[in-house]
Amino acid sequence: MTEDREEAGQSRRTYRLNDTAVEARPLEPALYLVATPIGNLGDITLRALETLAGADVLACEDTRVTRVLLDRYGIQNKPYAYHEHNANEAGPRLIAALGAGKSVALVSDAGTPLVSDPGYRLGQQAIEAGYRVVPIPGASAPLAALVGSGLPNDAFLFAGFLPTKDKARRERLSVFRDVPATLIFFESPHRIGDTLAAAVDELGADRQASVCRELTKTFEEFRRGSLGDLAERYADLAVKGEVVLVVGPPLEKPAPEAGEIDRLLGELAVGLPTAKAATEAARITGLPRKDLYQRLLELKGGG
Repeated sequence: MTEDREEAGQSRRTYRLNDTAVEARPLEPALYLVATPIGNLGDITLRALETLAGADVLACEDTRVTRVLLDRYGIQNKPYAYHEHNANEAGPRLIAALGAGKSVALVSDAGTPLVSDPGYRLGQQAIEAGYRVVPIPGASAPLAALVGSGLPNDAFLFAGFLPTKDKARRERLSVFRDVPATLIFFESPHRIGDTLAAAVDELGADRQASVCRELTKTFEEFRRGSLGDLAERYADLAVKGEVVLVVGPPLEKPAPEAGEIDRLLGELAVGLPTAKAATEAARITGLPRKDLYQRLLELKGGG
């Protein structure tokens, strides 16, 4: 994989910045995970350009996509394909290049490698083999969607792609129902309507959300509102482009009054043991199980 670079010599280790050729410094042997733009090619970082130009081996998901970026910045390094369909063959060759003291840069088609991406496997292999792994941060679709959504970002969970089948999709969404964080999903434009409908049923129609489409591109769009409103809007809407769905955290439930709690505990205690009744009441009300258990004992004891 390094023959072309070795034959061409150091003259190919350059990139273009403002029409000026800049020489890239040689890289130490390591696997470099390089974030690339998710749409706007101007979002590349200087460190990423230097890494792409200076790497002994450049691996990418699709050589045609990566070539557009390389040509934009005058980088003559030759990209080699590494993706889920050839990982069994290409992966060992990249690990061997690391073993030979080479620097290996890995990019995906867009965004940060390893995030919902086959590069995760290569990163694992490099770490297990004892080689240095260096992240080169930059563009990230989940983070761009999060900060543009207007939803709380102090705690968030990136959940990648949801299952394509409706039953599995709903089961997956239900897992996140009570997670106290903003949720971030990748979704196909052809399935966003169905996903929003499922999210209404599993997460609640009143939860705030944002459908983020074509991030950083010409037709970038953020549509914000409740899940119910968005589901209605996208029910029959033809959508194009890449989509990120951001869903706000669960809405705070008003604390039930003491009388309501006692009635609930009494009803649950009819058919459940004390401990299980307290557990179920905690799930319903969000109150501490220990307090509910103690209150149920008091009610049973006439206290």
